[in-house]
Amino acid sequence: MPGYGDSALIDPYDFDGLAQALTPVLLFERDAGRRVVLLGHSMGGMVAQQVCAATPALVDGMVLSGTSPAFGKGDGPWQREFIAARTAPLDAGKTMAQMAAGLVRTMVAPDADAQAVAFATAVMAAVPAPTYRAALGALVRFNQRDALARIAVPVLALAGQHDTNAAPEVMQRMAQRITGAEYRCLPDVGHLACMERPELFNDAVLDFLRRRFPVH
Repeated sequence: MPGYGDSALIDPYDFDGLAQALTPVLLFERDAGRRVVLLGHSMGGMVAQQVCAATPALVDGMVLSGTSPAFGKGDGPWQREFIAARTAPLDAGKTMAQMAAGLVRTMVAPDADAQAVAFATAVMAAVPAPTYRAALGALVRFNQRDALARIAVPVLALAGQHDTNAAPEVMQRMAQRITGAEYRCLPDVGHLACMERPELFNDAVLDFLRRRFPVH
């Protein structure tokens, strides 16, 4: 995504821009004759929903992992407090590396594997602070609730039992609003299921793909 790895930040940093940044990749796959199933985790799941709403002809299916259809009103008091609480350590001079361990601990299951936690912490530590701030600002303005009923491709909504960021009940309600969507809750994982128990996560995704997108 823009702002991560070697990809530059975009301005403004919003979901319209994030969806537009992904569009050339989808067009490339389409031109190559391949089907496109977007797998988006957390904020990536929101980008997938935004892309599907904006350019539905480019999307054949979605796996929405640990995500939600909306975050609320961008200028609401809860949203302002959410951003303030998460940027306060940066404002106080902490680095992302110093914040990473604490952030990851709030995202994983209570008995998450130590190696998985260490890996997730390293990933979080590498996120540039400007990207973290920009992502939070975009996150609180996301809302695709009304688009759920218009999704017309196979969807797997994949929740984590101990996820407090995208609670299983939230994801189940989201799946119920998408025609034909499947809902599955993975046991003993939190928000970072793909890192906490990758084999379990991959098995769920591959099962969905094999059934809904068979190779002829």
